[in-house]
Amino acid sequence: MSTVEVSAQAVDECINALARFGAYGDTGVWRTVYSPEWQAAQHELARWCREAGMDVRWDAVGNLWARLEGTEGGDSIVTGSHIDTQIPGGRFDGTLGVVGGFLALRELKRRFGPPRRTLELLSICEEESSRFPKSSFWGSRAITGDIAVEEFESQRDGDGVSIGEAMRSVGCDPGALASARRADIDVFLELHIEQGPVLEQAGVAVGVVTGVSGLHRYAVEVLGRSDHAGARPMDSRLDAMIGAAAIVLRVCETASAMGRPAVTTVGKLVVEPNYPSAVAEKVSFTIDVRHPDAEVLAELCRRHEVAVQEETSRRGLGVHVTKLLEVPPAPCDPALVELLTDVAAEQSVTAPLVASGAGHNLQELGKVARTGMVFVRTAERGDGPPVTAPDAAEGAGLLAAAMRRLAY
Repeated sequence: MSTVEVSAQAVDECINALARFGAYGDTGVWRTVYSPEWQAAQHELARWCREAGMDVRWDAVGNLWARLEGTEGGDSIVTGSHIDTQIPGGRFDGTLGVVGGFLALRELKRRFGPPRRTLELLSICEEESSRFPKSSFWGSRAITGDIAVEEFESQRDGDGVSIGEAMRSVGCDPGALASARRADIDVFLELHIEQGPVLEQAGVAVGVVTGVSGLHRYAVEVLGRSDHAGARPMDSRLDAMIGAAAIVLRVCETASAMGRPAVTTVGKLVVEPNYPSAVAEKVSFTIDVRHPDAEVLAELCRRHEVAVQEETSRRGLGVHVTKLLEVPPAPCDPALVELLTDVAAEQSVTAPLVASGAGHNLQELGKVARTGMVFVRTAERGDGPPVTAPDAAEGAGLLAAAMRRLAY
């Protein structure tokens, strides 16, 4: 049996302890990468890991690694997430994966001694790209070798500070970037809050993730003619707003008709000239399309592209479409999905299979390792915390049991 329990009280204490670094308002956290708050939180985590008997080091970009050396060596089994936040963010987003991973490794060492295979905890830097807007998955990309040297100067924050300067200010070394690359990771397991309603609606605390949705994002400009709102009759208008509205409605209804987990979002819209008494000449907006299956994603995008052309053509409007982003789906390793499902059954935990619509570090780390993920229920409403300590502990226990199965 691989049953392992992690204390809910320990989860609560660790989450609250790290939330002190960058505390914002009543429950928020403002902790951007390479800031004093982020650095202090990383050092606090390092202290916990050393006290638990782990070897601790930082790599060239500031990722924190804590290691339990395996008696048989070989490629590592890694768990973790990130502690940088949105501005502001919550106490649990990312941080739960680091805290849960730490507690899982600490409990495994305490109960079972040194592992047969090496276990590592990873606290990844700059997942959110909240300080450096174009630096998504910075720490993960360093591990996989996907950072270009010129990014150290081209990536800049709102104050004009380059990411290279920020790194050097906390003792990191951009010149040693190559040393951050890892080719000896077998498995990466991530514990994360769901950030959605599926588990709460199902009435369960945790779920096993089958993969992360692929993402295609478009910029669309619908072009018409600006006229006076009172003087131009309806039947002779070239109203870009009407064309845009038809497209928005159609693409969202298409995704709804396709069913879960297909999603489409129009999240940004700009109207020109944007006056109450003027017919819109140009409407610019984005279409964000996601699905975990590559073929279904491609079909959904094809339908959206057809909708854009048909709705503008029938109204005599011009249109420009630009593909802004194309990220393929990142399926989790089927054997790890099966392992997590089996371990959940051993723990007497109900853990349905779910897909992740949001992006995560495992998308990048999947280039060098087999990946698996556990979601923890997130509350949609109420005055309490978005994640309860018992739910978080159940997720951490599932993570620990899976690592025990892999490493002992």
